[in-house]
Amino acid sequence: MAEWSNAPHLKCGMPQGIGGSNPPPSAGFGGLERERGRENGSFPAAEALKPQGFKKFRSREILFDFLHLPHQMKAPYDLIVVGGGPSGLIAAGRAGERGLRVLLLEKNKRLGEKLRITGNGRCNITNAEEDERILLKKYGKAEQFLYSLFSQFGVKQTFSFFEKNNLPLVVEEFKRAFPKSQKAEDVERVLEAYVKKNGVDIRTNSPVTRVFAENGRITAVQCEGERYSAHEYIVATGGTSHPETGSTGEGFKWLEQLGHSVIKPTPSVVPLAVKEQWAKSLSGTSLSSMKITFYLDAKKEFSLSGKILFTHFGVSGPLILNSAHKVADLLHGGMVTATIDAYPKKDLGTLEKEIIGIFDANKNKTLKNIIKELSPQGIHKGIALLFEEQFDTATKVHSVTKEDRKRIVRLLKALPLTILGLMGLDRAVVSDGGVPLTEIDMRTMRSKKITNLFLTGDLLNVNRPSGGYSLQLCWSTGYVAGSNAKRN
Repeated sequence: MAEWSNAPHLKCGMPQGIGGSNPPPSAGFGGLERERGRENGSFPAAEALKPQGFKKFRSREILFDFLHLPHQMKAPYDLIVVGGGPSGLIAAGRAGERGLRVLLLEKNKRLGEKLRITGNGRCNITNAEEDERILLKKYGKAEQFLYSLFSQFGVKQTFSFFEKNNLPLVVEEFKRAFPKSQKAEDVERVLEAYVKKNGVDIRTNSPVTRVFAENGRITAVQCEGERYSAHEYIVATGGTSHPETGSTGEGFKWLEQLGHSVIKPTPSVVPLAVKEQWAKSLSGTSLSSMKITFYLDAKKEFSLSGKILFTHFGVSGPLILNSAHKVADLLHGGMVTATIDAYPKKDLGTLEKEIIGIFDANKNKTLKNIIKELSPQGIHKGIALLFEEQFDTATKVHSVTKEDRKRIVRLLKALPLTILGLMGLDRAVVSDGGVPLTEIDMRTMRSKKITNLFLTGDLLNVNRPSGGYSLQLCWSTGYVAGSNAKRN
């Protein structure tokens, strides 16, 4: 019998059940009872053990040893789901909907902690791309593994699920779908109601600290002194992004110990840190129509157009987040720089004519006093810092040389950035890494290594951009896992 532990024992919470009530004895976990104070301190013979249901036991008066259960005694649960995030919630609810006896273990005080902060609190539930091939190409090398999965529960089914549960969705720019209420908490509320409606036994404040396995099967999981046993298990503990929400990577450690390969998680959808103060001075400002070009050792690598958000440490927003994995590759090769085209829809000649017009209308003003007119709306403070570094902004406009005027045009078409690196996992929207898909039966999400184990969500090595793709992966993997778990 193998036993693995990677965390200190923490107190497990009592079951919530439906509406927070204790489950009936029939839903019990078959604990083995022994009064404290037996003379020899050993467990009694198996035939003398008395099976018990869930109840609030007196402190320290009950001892458990689930691995000494008689072999003929059935596991009290059909399924244990470890992790109450998006994929764990939909998996548990789906299995309960099918009539399985399900226990959901969540380490936090409440369910769905990371779900509540996604999309800046709005929750980008999915991407409404109707063409499945176009959609799945966004998942890069994982595309070929996902067709069967998404044919069972894809974007259409996700819309249907939430609307059926009284949460209408709206589609915004770039086909990103959000709850009409614009509240991530409403998404969590719907999922929690789904699991409760389907009879799932919920235990919060219950971090799993040990996993027990024998002969290629998990036999039990443990939090503090209590062990829980089931016929099958779904591990949905998430990746390592936003560790403050409980995503601290313990699932990867268990899976390695169980024989799975694990590719080290790294931030893949994450903001970029930059050197330049002009960009940091614009913290909180976003521009929707910008073009950014990345260079490796001054050689152009790639360009992207879209929305850029300036932050106190650098740049973010969908455009930046979705290019982070490419930038990460470049950083291994040398110095990475970038330029932002503040006027991507205008060529150099057109922009210069407009600037000449502004100069002609403001000949007696100083260059400093017309920077706002030269800059796209909202970023003149940052442009002013750049101008002060490169020009004498006290110069009267009529005295600006032709050469300096052309330099101004080129600067506005190529605002400079030096990329210092990617921000860490604490700021990552998505982290890559995880279990290779070749080790999972992607038609069912069942492990090929452990016969009674399913893996879902961020535990899988699937690279994907922001824009609803990550949560859709959670819905698809979780629902399919919950649909394929078997009764005892």
